[in-house]
Amino acid sequence: MGRIFVIGDIHGCLDKAQGLVNKIPIKWDRDILVLLGDYVDRGDDPAGVIQFLIELSSLHPDRVKCLKGNHEVMFLDFLNEGALTQAFLSFGGKTTLSSYGIDVGQLKEAKSLIPRSHLDFLKSLRTSFETEKYFMVHAGLKPGVPIHEQKEEDMLWIRHKFINSDFDWGKRIIFGHTPVDTPLIQANKIGIDTGAVYGGRLTCLILPEIEFIFE
Repeated sequence: MGRIFVIGDIHGCLDKAQGLVNKIPIKWDRDILVLLGDYVDRGDDPAGVIQFLIELSSLHPDRVKCLKGNHEVMFLDFLNEGALTQAFLSFGGKTTLSSYGIDVGQLKEAKSLIPRSHLDFLKSLRTSFETEKYFMVHAGLKPGVPIHEQKEEDMLWIRHKFINSDFDWGKRIIFGHTPVDTPLIQANKIGIDTGAVYGGRLTCLILPEIEFIFE
């Protein structure tokens, strides 16, 4: 395997996602692209982001690794009329529905209005991707718990307990989820959600060099 390119939370920012992917010097015959989740909600075009990632994954099926974020979990839960429905609507979900042409009066019919390919993509998302030296996940890991004993809920939702921990999991953790002005670089972790949807930049981390490209 060559280098690994890791992109942080996109949150519906299609132009930034396309611009960043076009900018990175990835060699598709040997490098890997990992996306850390939270493709939907808050930004202008979540549906467009999902379509872009579907097409990118189709072009490079063995090279694109799309991880699950907590916002994808909320979206799927909403579509199944689950307990996170109100959270989805409160934390940016209305912009996701709008990008599919769905208004608040159509919530009951929402699932039938989402393209099947998009539902399949959301259901296919993996929780993590790891190599010999790195473990990539959306939110982080619970301190004191070995990597392979982590609960998915923590890996998708954890925040300050992880951010403030200097625990050594044996691999450096690459994560998004918690917005920072500039990439957070610590001995045991690197955080790359630089708030693209809040007017910040979308960040790509290049491993093993630990270099950054921004859009």
